Amino acid sequence: MTVIAVVDYDMGNLHSVCKGLEQAGATPVVTDAAIVLEQADAVVLPGVGAFDPTVQQIRARNLVAPIQRAIDSGKPFLGICLGLQILFDRSEEGTEPGLGIIPGVVRRFHPEPGITIPHMGWNQLELVQSQSPLWQGLPGSPWVYFVHSYYVDPIDRHVCAATVTHGTQHVTAAIQRGNLMAVQFHPEKSSTAGLQILANFVQHVESRLPVAVA
Repeated sequence: MTVIAVVDYDMGNLHSVCKGLEQAGATPVVTDAAIVLEQADAVVLPGVGAFDPTVQQIRARNLVAPIQRAIDSGKPFLGICLGLQILFDRSEEGTEPGLGIIPGVVRRFHPEPGITIPHMGWNQLELVQSQSPLWQGLPGSPWVYFVHSYYVDPIDRHVCAATVTHGTQHVTAAIQRGNLMAVQFHPEKSSTAGLQILANFVQHVESRLPVAVA
């Protein structure tokens, strides 16, 4: 059974994420232990809340280096919502430095007539990296569920895997750089498309595992 470590720092939507991974056939293990992250087949970093308290919790639990090692090891890694944002250098939401794994800044949506902040509810993705493992079997512009006031702005535009439009603002909604994937929306709350994305991630993990010899 595919074991996926779900990083626990007291601020993630762990139950829903774990349920989605279980439905996809994986065994999620909620943990803040470095050894478990190292031994797992893949890692998921969920997140709900504010930027500063999140990175403070990550550092208080000594999880920065294990997260970096997991990514550097080449194993599949999936960040969700705030688990995407804290991968960046910093955020306009707070003053704490991010993990600095993806160069760039987390920016706040600009107020404009006719839009709400936070960007909350269903919206359509524009898939940029169409060959990403996450998007396999999805329609061209899948509907997914967002809840956020801030969006990531990567320096390297090539890491952008999907975008979304809110009002006149066209922003990054997902990134991929090799084995590192992360999404701003909540796949665990995104009905059929979201469950497909989680299933795609699990299938991608399984495809990389050694084949057992009888």
